[in-house]
Amino acid sequence: MPFTPGTTADSLARLLQPHLAQRWGVPVVVENKPGAAGMIGIDAVAKAAPDGYTFLFTSTAFGTIAAMNPKLPYEPEKSFAPVMLIGTSPLSFMVPASFPAHTVKEFVEQAKKRPGELNYASAGTGSVFHLSMELLQHEAGTKMVHIPYKGTQGVINDLISGHIQGTMMVFQTALPLVQSGRARMLAVMSPRRAQALPDVPTMVEAGYPNLVVEAWTGVMVPAKTPPAVIAKFNGEVNKLLTLDEMKAAATKMDVSLSGGGPEILDALVKKEIRQWTQVVQQANIKPE
Repeated sequence: MPFTPGTTADSLARLLQPHLAQRWGVPVVVENKPGAAGMIGIDAVAKAAPDGYTFLFTSTAFGTIAAMNPKLPYEPEKSFAPVMLIGTSPLSFMVPASFPAHTVKEFVEQAKKRPGELNYASAGTGSVFHLSMELLQHEAGTKMVHIPYKGTQGVINDLISGHIQGTMMVFQTALPLVQSGRARMLAVMSPRRAQALPDVPTMVEAGYPNLVVEAWTGVMVPAKTPPAVIAKFNGEVNKLLTLDEMKAAATKMDVSLSGGGPEILDALVKKEIRQWTQVVQQANIKPE
């Protein structure tokens, strides 16, 4: 787990953990190896023995890291074999409750009236939140200032206080801010509206058909892991994703469970690496 405890990917892994241990009759350990936006944990799995004992639970960061860092210690599309896509969750476009915009159109109008004056935040340079805002800037033709933070909590604090005027965040994180009235959600970036906030439009409905971005969680293994191992894990987890317990937990996190074969994750990763590489080049973003 290349992220800290409590993230969506970590939560999903810990839901599966006891079921897999019971089915396989062996201990299953979730080992958190955060750092460098996920690169440390990802590299650890790339260098692990391809013996079926080490799996990588990764997320959208897998593609953004590849786009931001052309010289990685591993090869994103060659060092791993895909196992399966676990689930996806929408990103949310957020503004402070005090900001004078109630739609994406109104926000863009404000940004165009005040070029270079509005600040948007992200949980780190090169994160999906940063690149999604840059994608919006490219599509809308705005010029805002990026303020990178070391984590989500700093973004939340300054969003609530109005020190920043916009940000993207995972729906699970954004929902309580909206429900408490501390921030406003202008749109979600998923293909369809979120069940928990059905009145919030999608970015496509707001007039931006290219702004479909979802946070995803998927499982990979080191390249050359035996196909039988991949098939066994894939089959077991596909069954677990049908359990009422998993469905209920996923609904609370607003995660749409996916499942299916390795080819689904493989296609998604390749598409995202190309997409985010293009965004990085367009915005001329450099690694910190």
